[in-house]
Parts: sequence; structure tokens; C-alpha cells
Amino acid sequence: MTTWITICDTCKREGWAESGAELTDGEALAQLVEAAADGVPNLRTRRVSCLMGCAHGCNVAVQGLGKLNYTLGTFTPDAEAAQGIVEWAALHADSPTGQVPYKTWPQAVKGHFVTRHPPLPDA
Repeated sequence: MTTWITICDTCKREGWAESGAELTDGEALAQLVEAAADGVPNLRTRRVSCLMGCAHGCNVAVQGLGKLNYTLGTFTPDAEAAQGIVEWAALHADSPTGQVPYKTWPQAVKGHFVTRHPPLPDA
């Protein structure tokens, strides 16, 4: 079953305006996550403009139909974070419930979980 990684492309971390960066931090993270997820079975990515988690930027949501869904944030837009997000999302995709045992989490996502949402009911 497909797991979606939704990346906020408008996230700007503290100091972004002064950095002179052409891309928002969210756009930079999105590019890295998209590249890391390319070709990974059962994973798809998409961008949205604002996940409303500005205090936790850079934010991503990991979602799957009928599964627990998660919001992660406070990432630095770098290759290590992107790889950790993709590795964890692949574990989510392999899980029938979306629950991933902590001992299998990549180090790069530990401490970055903001919310967990139960799956929507069928009726």
C-alpha cells in the first residue's frame, strides 16, 4: 500500500531571510526528499504550501490509507534528514497499521515527531 510523504514547501527556518537563500528551507528539503524517495517501492511524494507547523519547520506528513498518520518537523534541510524521512516512510509503508517499532527508526527522525493521527473511520 502506498505511503505519501507530504512536504511543506513554504517552511522557513529561523534566519532564512538573512541567509540569502533562493529557495525556502521547505523547497530545499522537498528536493532532497523527492530525490531520496525516487524509485523506493510504495512511496510517493507531494508538496503543499503550508502544513501550519511554522514553529516546527521544516515539516512533513507521512500518511497511508487506513494507517496511523504522522507529522514530523524541526528538520534541517539536508541529505541526512531527507534520507531518514524516506527510510522511516518506507517502514511505514511496510507496516499494516502504520506503526513502526522505535528500535527500527533511523536516527535522523528521532526527536522529530510532532503529531500522530489515527486513521479515519470507514463510516
